[in-house]
Amino acid sequence: MIRPVLAALLGAGLFATPVLAQTTVGPANTSQPPLRCAVDGTFAPHAFPSLQGGVQGFQVDLFAEVAKRLNRQLVVDSASFSGLIPAMNAGRYDFLCAPVTVTQERAQSLLFTEGYLWTELQFGIKRGATPIRSEEELRGKTISVNKGTPYEQWVRNNAERLGLTLLAFDTQPDAVQAVLQGRAYANLSGNTVIKYSASRTPQFIADFVLPGTRFHWATPVRQDNTAMRAQLEEAIECLKKDGTVARLSEKWFGAAPKEEDAERVAFPGYGPPGLPGYDATPSRAACG
Repeated sequence: MIRPVLAALLGAGLFATPVLAQTTVGPANTSQPPLRCAVDGTFAPHAFPSLQGGVQGFQVDLFAEVAKRLNRQLVVDSASFSGLIPAMNAGRYDFLCAPVTVTQERAQSLLFTEGYLWTELQFGIKRGATPIRSEEELRGKTISVNKGTPYEQWVRNNAERLGLTLLAFDTQPDAVQAVLQGRAYANLSGNTVIKYSASRTPQFIADFVLPGTRFHWATPVRQDNTAMRAQLEEAIECLKKDGTVARLSEKWFGAAPKEEDAERVAFPGYGPPGLPGYDATPSRAACG
């Protein structure tokens, strides 16, 4: 089941507000003003409400460590994912600390750091439902997704071919609830989120992974903010090299990353190799 604090907040309708909560991390006594970033605060285990106020999760822990390396305080806003990229492009945020899937389309309009996690598109279904073994078995089904994500885009792109019906929600918990209530056959999201939801909701199980859908989960900045991209990338690389990203991954996702996983691999250059915005200049990360 959804964690009690998240269920209570959803029931109270508090997720209708543009900014749901703020969490401040990193060193407080610095000469520079705080950086600002944002997450989807309903995307457990990456970011979700804390009983102590604000949000907790893998993203919060990771960017608290990034803030320490940058010697900057960081204010993390929690808001609906569909509004995060427009808000950053409007100047509200320096970067997004939400896990953002790097697609060809996004890389043409944003600058991304290298990935710190791999994500794959995975379906979750209600326990007892017929398992999905291929895309063809999705034919005629209703699929729930979180708005403004590659999961929504995948359903839209394949709706005509497979006769899919899209149900898009502002929050991932609502998308899971649609499956449990029988309004959707399956929920499509990232593999870490589907597995986490399944681990805490006995009636929801992780199912079919779409082949060929491995992407970088990375940090975007505005296209003109190359300096910020470089600072973030170098901090993330250092946190990979000292084992911090792998440790946080094991803490939140329940398994130690393999040597070839993005949590441990420092990719060459700046940004995801082979995509728009990639800079092959060797990294200047000083990880002493």
